Amino acid sequence: MRLNGGSPFGAIADAIESDWRSIARPEQLPPPGDWWSTWCYIAGRGAGKTRSGAEAVREEVGSGRAGRIALIAPTAADAPDVMVEGESGLLAIAPNGDRPLFEPSKRRLTWSNGATATLFSSEEADRLRGPQHHLLWADELAAWKNVADVWAMAMFGLRLGRKPRAIVTTTPRPIKILREILADPHTATTCGSTYDNRDNLAPSFFSQIVKRYEGTRLGRQELNAEILEDVQGALWTRDLLEEGRRSKAHLPPLRRIVVALDPAVSTGEDADETGIIVAGLGVDDHGYVLEDASGRFSPIERARRAVGLYRKWGADRIVAEANQGGEMVETTIRTVDANVSFRRVHASRGKITRAEPIAALAEQFRIHHVDAFPELEDQLCTYEAGSSRSPDRLDAMVWAFTELMVDGGRNTGFLEYMRMEAERALGRSVN
Repeated sequence: MRLNGGSPFGAIADAIESDWRSIARPEQLPPPGDWWSTWCYIAGRGAGKTRSGAEAVREEVGSGRAGRIALIAPTAADAPDVMVEGESGLLAIAPNGDRPLFEPSKRRLTWSNGATATLFSSEEADRLRGPQHHLLWADELAAWKNVADVWAMAMFGLRLGRKPRAIVTTTPRPIKILREILADPHTATTCGSTYDNRDNLAPSFFSQIVKRYEGTRLGRQELNAEILEDVQGALWTRDLLEEGRRSKAHLPPLRRIVVALDPAVSTGEDADETGIIVAGLGVDDHGYVLEDASGRFSPIERARRAVGLYRKWGADRIVAEANQGGEMVETTIRTVDANVSFRRVHASRGKITRAEPIAALAEQFRIHHVDAFPELEDQLCTYEAGSSRSPDRLDAMVWAFTELMVDGGRNTGFLEYMRMEAERALGRSVN
């Protein structure tokens, strides 16, 4: 059977496959009744979320309930690649006799009954201003970059028909907007895990990837779809990040911008990531996380990425940790561009000790994330002393703000904060 949008095996298999309700697991189907406005299918990686969302959209279109639909993905590439043309996307699951017409240049799907779906991404909240919809499908909402603004714009446009509805399919993260959606009395929630769809996933995925992460905190989130609470002992909390978050529209002029690297020792699928964070110092003396470009790269790819960001943002310096191959990092960067301003930094203290001054600035709401950076924020809110994981993104961010706001005694506000804390610890009065 074509359980994930592959080729059919004969007319009988194709007929059975077209009846999604006969083969879907109960949690993959929208709840019965007319009471809900939002259906959230919270599930692990590979659980069949995309298929479930696509089938729910197809059913709404076929019934005539949805004539105008918004398809919202984390990035502009994800919308066509996953939601439309993916193995479980809208084109793959459509019966041969009623496949919608996809016009990539217009970011639009059109069905034979006149229903249309428009593609959007979380990178462009303003594109959702104006359009009206009967239905929206929000895929991987927890990975959206500007989740609060995009969700708000999408909700303002969900106003056509007698019962406009939203479908959310996502692997969870403990972000504020997802908690608010789940707490809404008009939200219906179903849950699933990676293991539920084991029969339709490659055995190697379980023997290699799942085995590596099952039982870990990351595995509980990404495989079992648990919404995890903050880690006691972590220096950041979700509430702290949310309260300090800023939008691009409220970004002040920047006095300095740096690109900070925490280089991985090795390369390959099992290697640690290289943390690459772009951060700025505003004219208000506040710090701003501007971009998270971390990932697994070869040394020359890493250098090209860093120099590219240096040019893109008009940065005044690249900062990289020198403890692990720092000299080679500088050499490869200067091979790409010999004229960049580069500074090597040395980790003489532990990760938590280095991070504490930056976390203190965040507690003063003097460091802000411009939009959302899910992977970075996961590390900030889960890393604790003694952890065996390498928090590459966290480290890169710490190096960035150490350069911008702490080194050289430039940060008088921070020094005053530390003085006050020391006096409180000694039981003295603070003026």
